[in-house]
Amino acid sequence: MVATGSLSSKNPASISELLDGGYHPGSLLSDFDYWDYVVPEPNLNEVVFEETTCQNLVKMLENCLSKSKQTKLGCSKVLVPEKLTQRIAQDVLRLSSTEPCGLRGCVMHVNLEIENVCKKLDRIVCDASVVPTFELTLVFKQENCSWTSLRDFFFSRGRFSSGLRRTLILSSGFRLVKKKLYSLIGTTVIEEC
Repeated sequence: MVATGSLSSKNPASISELLDGGYHPGSLLSDFDYWDYVVPEPNLNEVVFEETTCQNLVKMLENCLSKSKQTKLGCSKVLVPEKLTQRIAQDVLRLSSTEPCGLRGCVMHVNLEIENVCKKLDRIVCDASVVPTFELTLVFKQENCSWTSLRDFFFSRGRFSSGLRRTLILSSGFRLVKKKLYSLIGTTVIEEC
């Protein structure tokens, strides 16, 4: 059945027209009642809030990478694929949407996998005033490009032998592991992207 604007008001005249056409009154009213509750009006405040939250999360991830490049990664540049941090932020929001405190109850451990070894970069607490209800472990992956390692080899031998000369290129893939802290089962969700 297709509901139109003229029928959505449940006007008795419209309903009687349908009844004359062979429609059962019980099914007609239940269809209208169903659609009245299933299709909610979009809440623009929630959409704006979620977009703002997503952008804040993107900034937190980019700041984490920026702080870590010299202190923990020993490189001068970290090249991040376009929209990678945006995709990660959206996945983090999706995984936190089923949690009691949402993103506020999240503690995120940020790591980088280089040649099958995980290096800890940072620990991000989304809201320090909330007791964490779940942990996320984010694992960035290094891009496997032979030319970058060859270039770094030549730069390390010459007069440019600064330890911060290397450029790290991240892969577009990442791993996100969710661990619920309040569950007796300790449910873990692993997502490879």
